[in-house]
Amino acid sequence: MTAEIAAAARAVAAPGTQILARQPSFGPASIEGHFDDAFGAAGVAEQVRLAAAEPSLAIDAVVIACFGDPGLDAAREAISAPVLGIAEAAFHAASMLATGFSVVTTLTRTCVIAERLVQRYGFERSCRGIHGTDIPVLALQALDPARLDQIEAAARQALASDRSGAIVLGCAGMAALTAELQRRLGVPVIDGVAVAVKFAEALAALGLRTAKTGDYAAPLAKPWSGWAAGLGRAG
Repeated sequence: MTAEIAAAARAVAAPGTQILARQPSFGPASIEGHFDDAFGAAGVAEQVRLAAAEPSLAIDAVVIACFGDPGLDAAREAISAPVLGIAEAAFHAASMLATGFSVVTTLTRTCVIAERLVQRYGFERSCRGIHGTDIPVLALQALDPARLDQIEAAARQALASDRSGAIVLGCAGMAALTAELQRRLGVPVIDGVAVAVKFAEALAALGLRTAKTGDYAAPLAKPWSGWAAGLGRAG
């Protein structure tokens, strides 16, 4: 799935933009609940910390390609390059295209995670509903026509019941479905991976960096223990 997400990012990236896809060295195969999310956030922080410590990479921006935006604040502490979560990026894009939007995601149990992000980012008035399809995240890797029809049906129901004008896809694994769903539905369908890449390119081109005063200052140097001991070097 990491490779598929990277392909979706490269498909929209500008000429000269290099996409480096990374995944945590530990943790769950997919994030489908709060317990998964906690380890996913730690994995994001790990990878951003490692990238920041490698000068040859010259990272211009970071995209967290999981709809829960795990580890977003930690990543912004760990690197000065802009860090974008795909949910935050998708919400912004959708609000620019319609007065109201709906989110169609995977498991219903994860809807509360998206609801909390809507509240955190201040989109309560624009997001009119969050709808689970109960399709497991990893099932999106081999999506059959029936699954695609299931996502389309959920989106149609959301558009009607929520009176929305756009659909946000609530999983990075749905990125490859964007064009077909937009063709079928006839409304803007927003993939957070794509819009986050374009927003990241814009911020990088403007020379904007993450604020390094206050809470986004580099992590404090202190001893770490166990498997994470190597991540405790000076910020």
